[in-house]
Parts: sequence; C-alpha cells; structure tokens
Amino acid sequence: MQEGIVWEAILSYQLEDLLYLMTRLRHPQHGCPWDIAQDFHSIVPHTLEEAYEVADAIERNDMAQLPSELGDLLFQVVYYSQLAQEEERFNFYDVINTLMAKMIRRHPHVFPEGNLYAEHGVTASQAEINEQWEAIKATEKSEAPSPLDDIPLNLPGLTRAYKIQKKASRLGFDWQQLAPVVTKLDEEIAELKEAITHGAHEEIMHELGDVLFCAVNVARHLHIDPEQAIRRANQRFSQRFNYVAQQVEARGKTIKNTDPEQLDLFWNQAKQQ
Repeated sequence: MQEGIVWEAILSYQLEDLLYLMTRLRHPQHGCPWDIAQDFHSIVPHTLEEAYEVADAIERNDMAQLPSELGDLLFQVVYYSQLAQEEERFNFYDVINTLMAKMIRRHPHVFPEGNLYAEHGVTASQAEINEQWEAIKATEKSEAPSPLDDIPLNLPGLTRAYKIQKKASRLGFDWQQLAPVVTKLDEEIAELKEAITHGAHEEIMHELGDVLFCAVNVARHLHIDPEQAIRRANQRFSQRFNYVAQQVEARGKTIKNTDPEQLDLFWNQAKQQ
C-alpha cells in the first residue's frame, strides 16, 4: 500500500493519459458498466453539476479544491469527445482545433492576420474590442428566424434573462439610464401585489415572472451578474438560518415551536455577525 501511495505521488499525468483513461472506461468488454451505459444526453446533468461546483469553489474562494473541480469539468469535455469519436463524428483534438481557430479569429487585435505566434498585436480600446468580438461572433452563426433564437433555452432562468436583455440592448432596445429601470421594477411589484389580491394563480405567476425579469434588468444596468447575486444571497440565508437553528437547538426546542419574535431575534443576531 505504501509503495502505491509513493508511486501515485510521483506520477505526473499528461493529456494523453487522460484520453487513454477515458477509452478504458468505455471499453465494451473491460470498461466500467456505468460509463459504458452513458450517452450524450445522460451526461448533460453531470456537466451542469460540475460547472456549478466550479463556480461554488470560486465563490467560496476554495482554491485548494478548485483544481479538482476544474478536472471534473474537463473530464466532461473528454467524455463527450470519446462518445463522438466512437460514433465517428469528431474527437478531442477536433475540439481543440475548433477552439483555437475560434479564439484566434475572435482576437485579431492580439493575433494579427490570424498569426498565433505574432509577437505584437494591434492597439484597440475596450469598446472597439467588444464591438469587434460581437461582429465576428455574428458572422460565425447562421441566420436565426429571430435575433434572440441563438440564446440557449436550457440556460438557468436568470442567466437567460440576462443574455436576452443584453442582446436586445446591443440591438438598440434598452433604457439608457438606471432610474427608469428601477421605476419599472416598482411598477411590476405593484402589479404583482394587485394580482395576489385579486388574480388567479396563472396571473400571479405571470406578474412574478415580470418582477424577476425586471430585477435581472436592474442587475444588468448595475453590471452585476444575477446568478452570482442570487448564489450569494442563498449563501447568506443558509449561514443565517443555520445560526438560528443552532440557537433554537441549544435551547432544546425546534423552529416550529419557537416564537416568531425569538426567531427574529436570532436572525438579527446572525445578520450582525
């Protein structure tokens, strides 16, 4: 056992080792039964989960855990590439080549005339670079029936709302100042209150959706990522709730049989901390 630990510690695996590992896992006779059973669609939930775990490690500033999470995310790319190679569609090196060509093409200010090894790029402002980036992306995509049709439907709701609004803004459909966006949010909240008082469930859901969409618009105008904002809010609530639960438990009670005033007191203590 000790020899195995030392042997593993001194190894420095390379990309080719990772690709070989993937082929072994998918070997029809000698691979892992779970890995053999997977396909493109069954892997997607794991890919999303791994991407969120990377984001979570960064949010928690857990740099010690981040290499492991990034490795898990990289493995997803390797997995899809292996599946595609088995179907003779593409392989991992096609993914790399496509990525390299795209990045070089989208950064002409860094790689003049598509030369990866050009020592000096072209001086350009951030605004010029952003405009150029979007123009190049637009030429890469086939024409869609609607300007918003290229935004993936399966994105998290807040992220997709942000991208929809950002795309509409680039096309000239946007408020130029923050104030009317906040006013619009107030209007949507008032409409939600009215629906709660007099409306049916579907109407309430409709108005609540408008509130959330408008809140994302406020975030966009403030240059705040709404997904990051809600993740931090979730984290704050979890920390404060855990404190409340600990205080209640220390007194031999449960949250359900603790007075609301006492719960508020614990909650405010948690906020102060």
